[in-house]
Amino acid sequence: MKKIIALLISTFFFIAGCSDNPDDNKQEESALPAEGLEVIADNLEVPWSIEKREDTFYLTERSGNIFKIEDGEVERQRVELEEEVSTASEAGLLGFVLAPDFSESNLAYAYYTYEDGEEQFNRIVTLRLEDRVWREEDLLLDQIPSGTYHHGGRLKIGPDEKLYATAGDASDPEIAQDLDSLGGKILRMNVDGSIPDDNPFEDSYVYSFGHRNPQGMTWLSDGTMYASEHGDNANDEINLIEAGQNYGWPVIEGSEEQDGMVSPLFTSGDKSIWAPSGMDNYEGELFVAALRGSAVLEFDLETGEYREVITGLGRIRDVQIKDNNLYFISNNTDGRGNPQDNDDKLYRISLSDLD
Repeated sequence: MKKIIALLISTFFFIAGCSDNPDDNKQEESALPAEGLEVIADNLEVPWSIEKREDTFYLTERSGNIFKIEDGEVERQRVELEEEVSTASEAGLLGFVLAPDFSESNLAYAYYTYEDGEEQFNRIVTLRLEDRVWREEDLLLDQIPSGTYHHGGRLKIGPDEKLYATAGDASDPEIAQDLDSLGGKILRMNVDGSIPDDNPFEDSYVYSFGHRNPQGMTWLSDGTMYASEHGDNANDEINLIEAGQNYGWPVIEGSEEQDGMVSPLFTSGDKSIWAPSGMDNYEGELFVAALRGSAVLEFDLETGEYREVITGLGRIRDVQIKDNNLYFISNNTDGRGNPQDNDDKLYRISLSDLD
């Protein structure tokens, strides 16, 4: 491990006042921790998801590998898929989550983009680890819309033991309101790929709709669900997710309101961009990776304020909180960032160092 002895302190201020700009909810000060930040691994190739089980990390790389880190040793493990991973912008091997019984089953779930002739789709599959190689085993859901951009791609197993997936609008905004399309949705399924009986729409994987490009999900201890979502150039969102609800895209965005549609708890407003991605929570606060915002953001659900707790490391793709530590990955090698030496990296910092 390489310990970063000192990092640049970054403090920002904003002018408070009577304004409709949701950025007024930002706290007045935030600083990048000067000490306590560690690099666990570097030279990652466009990493997308973090999974940690005991002392072992598994990171997906969009090119189609899984990067394993255990006891300081690193290994780039091959993934054998039924379809070739697409290399289109924002596409590739994206979401990844280990099965709850992974230590016995060696089973995981993955979300990836592939091309079928002149068309492109996303699919959700199971992967099984055998002899240090991950192999696609079962297809759970196929032909999730995929366009030039906006694949969604996050996978999580909820507290109800169901598998959830975020699906973007595939650069076709109108499908987000179409309940017959899987695009622009948060999807929910049983871990065998079947549709749960208690889903809000009969015989449908759709759990919520009206999303543009959701890329993060997390649940509080009481089961309350939240998701992060990319807005159109600005107006990024943090939403409280409830079954069957319509989150408005492309009819409304940001702080706009309309009957029958849900407005976000937090929005970057029309003058700021977060490009929020992976998220987690700790003691009632949400921690969200920000790509264009180049930060880890902390949202206080009680006060309605937020702050930048990590800055200065470029684009951040995913976060995970384990054992009072915040883990996060930079994403500067995705073609849109400015890579630093040995990027991309997996970082760790104690949550106590963020106070």
